[in-house]
Amino acid sequence: IVSNLTGGLVEAYTADYWVRHVREAVRFSDGAQTLHDLGVSTFVEVGPGGVLSGMVQGCLDSPVTVPVLRADRPERQALITGLARLHTRGVPVDWRAFFSGGRTVDLPTYAFQHERYWVEAPEPVAPVADPVDAEFWETVDREDLEALAGTLDIRADDTFSEVLPRLSSWRRQRKEQSTVDGWRYHETWKRIPDPNGTRRPGAWLVPVSAARLDEEWVAACLSGLTDRGLDPLPVPVEPAADRKSLAGQLAEAAGTKTVAGVLSLLAIDGSPAPTAGLTNGVALSVLLVQALGDAGIDAPLWCATRNTMGVGPAEPADPDQSQVWGLGRVAALEHSPRWGGLVDLPEAIDDRVAGRLAGVLGQSAEDQVAVRARGVFARRLSRVTGGHKGRTWSPRGTVLITGGTGALGGHVARWLAGAGAEHLVLTSRRGMDAPGAGELKSELEALGSRVTVAACDVADRDALRALLDEHPVNAVVHTAGTAEAGMLTDTTLDDFAATVSAKALGARYLDELLAGRELDAFVLFSSVSGVWGSGGQAAYAAANAFLDGLARHRRSRGLAATAIAWGPWGEGGMVADTGDEERLRLRGLNALRPHQAVSALQSALSGGDITVTVADVDWERFVGPFTLSRPSALLGELPEVRNALAEEPTEQADEPSALRKKLSGLSEGEQQRLLVDTVCARAAAVLGHSGSSAVEADLPFRDLGFDSLTAIELRNLLTADTGLTLPATLVFDYPTSEAIARHLRAELADEEGSSEVSVFSELDRLESVISAVSSAEEAVRSGVRRRLQELLSLMNSTDGRGEKPADAQRQLEDATIDDIFDLVDQDLGNS
Repeated sequence: IVSNLTGGLVEAYTADYWVRHVREAVRFSDGAQTLHDLGVSTFVEVGPGGVLSGMVQGCLDSPVTVPVLRADRPERQALITGLARLHTRGVPVDWRAFFSGGRTVDLPTYAFQHERYWVEAPEPVAPVADPVDAEFWETVDREDLEALAGTLDIRADDTFSEVLPRLSSWRRQRKEQSTVDGWRYHETWKRIPDPNGTRRPGAWLVPVSAARLDEEWVAACLSGLTDRGLDPLPVPVEPAADRKSLAGQLAEAAGTKTVAGVLSLLAIDGSPAPTAGLTNGVALSVLLVQALGDAGIDAPLWCATRNTMGVGPAEPADPDQSQVWGLGRVAALEHSPRWGGLVDLPEAIDDRVAGRLAGVLGQSAEDQVAVRARGVFARRLSRVTGGHKGRTWSPRGTVLITGGTGALGGHVARWLAGAGAEHLVLTSRRGMDAPGAGELKSELEALGSRVTVAACDVADRDALRALLDEHPVNAVVHTAGTAEAGMLTDTTLDDFAATVSAKALGARYLDELLAGRELDAFVLFSSVSGVWGSGGQAAYAAANAFLDGLARHRRSRGLAATAIAWGPWGEGGMVADTGDEERLRLRGLNALRPHQAVSALQSALSGGDITVTVADVDWERFVGPFTLSRPSALLGELPEVRNALAEEPTEQADEPSALRKKLSGLSEGEQQRLLVDTVCARAAAVLGHSGSSAVEADLPFRDLGFDSLTAIELRNLLTADTGLTLPATLVFDYPTSEAIARHLRAELADEEGSSEVSVFSELDRLESVISAVSSAEEAVRSGVRRRLQELLSLMNSTDGRGEKPADAQRQLEDATIDDIFDLVDQDLGNS
């Protein structure tokens, strides 16, 4: 230890030492020189920034300085970069400790067997005009002194030295705001030509809540499909149905008929379900997706809603039915081969609407559609162009923040306190007992706000009512919620309801209890999982789709509402809690820095957004895996997505018939090799590798980095390749590419023709073995001839009709090709 008091090695710590340490000069340069004299050439700074690293470089000639934290980048990135720099400088790093549970791989066997992992420098491109700079110089060119003075807060007596820092600060703020504006997306509805889909042969199962079966709207849907030759078979479902009974009911309804498709009308039942927190429409829709798989019905499933999506500005929205849209977006990822889409229908089903519905069901290009009397509309995600230029929203009075002691709620509270909020009410289930609640309260009070931290579960209507009676609010920010991951197939209805209720029920009660109060803002923290779906998060997606629907519903009633569908937040929140930030980054979703997210929140409020998506997406990296099992019309018109797909087209699965054609005529060994190559190629594509060589055929999938979502993606691709019905647990049942290939070969084998193909291919192998021993000693060749004659005698002992004596027949039936080779090998060995 080198002392900053003396600049030399510390000899002893005494009370006098610490008194002098406080009062006397810091001898930093002397300390750095002492370390240099002791042979130190590499300095690691463990602290909040790189200030000391810069100071060391000023004290010594060419030292290596490595700060482990940097103010301009995430902590994890800075730390790993620091370790990498140390490693490249020859400093020993214990990588086994760093990669806990990791594995080592064999080095290439010769120098030219290699694969580059370095990021290639992009080709230089012509510079694109910076909109911030363009705005500034446009003002200068106009010689608009008044605008420039207002922008930079310049007074007549200000000197240039006073103006310059303001200009620099303004430019930094505008550039950051421009970056944040680039993360904003809106849902839009694009008018498309009326689909003229091909009518699939077979019947259409139409599950409908038994209580709604006699409704005129349901009857109109059924008759409209009948008139167009779709043969609908209504399946009335009782609210008390469970997964097993519904699967049986569906199988019985299908009977021996060919099922062309499934059109669910369950969503329109808004009555409370036996499972608390859900409507019958939502609960039965969850069970339907699961039960269709259990019943082995692989026809495409379309889920219909009524007056839900608010295509036009004056149209109403239904938050409860919106949950089915969130559910469906995840089902499309997890059950791609048997998913059709989502269709929102109007209140009145006339002849034009029925015809358009039939057309939608017969096509596959669009899977999120709204049918109206005036036409058919397809859902799209589009970038918000231009930033907000107008009134800047600011808080006043009392603001309620649900989940206020959590990471996201804390960031929002700090912004509101700094913006002048007089009173902040922060709720959580534990109140002041929540971790960090006391420190947060003190911090906010130091910013000038009065702070109340209340223990209140917003999903408890009575408790929430009492809180609102005690603290009348001017604005609400609802951040509370939990996200429990789990594949839809494995999710129970109770678990689904618990996740939905944690987020949606509080929002519902806030809407109901504050319906008669004029608010400055009613902000709902939603998620991108509800916008485009996220594998393993069906319940969370449904809850967030509810929030988006609730915002549209409130605005249609003339009430304040803004729903922001966030990408992952950094520095706390659910992503940090689960450690998924790096995994999401690798899939193209970068975590938002809190101050940037808060800036986007203020823009949404200032601009009067109803629903807006805020996410930092690397579309080139994101769109490939996302569209691996099915294309996405929703994202397809974003310029970045269109360019990415044009430059690097997503590898699509072969037609099942194409793969089967390749397999036919091959030997068993060749079939196995082709299937192994196919599985490895698909696994590499799912994991984002550049080629199948990155996937070792005998390495377990868990060691390759597969999780439940990537396992489903691989299953979907192999289903499309083979045409087989493969289980969601395929990767876990057959844990290597070799094992899956063997399973696929067994499933694909044509029992009637495989024997002949196998025998002749093995005879080819036998011929090659004989050729190999042709130069062997006479004793060996004599033994081979004897065995071959015995085999030939066995084959010749048949009558003219191909029938064999009983003994020979039994021997031949019981023998396999491996048995034949074992006999040959035995003779060769004995000889």
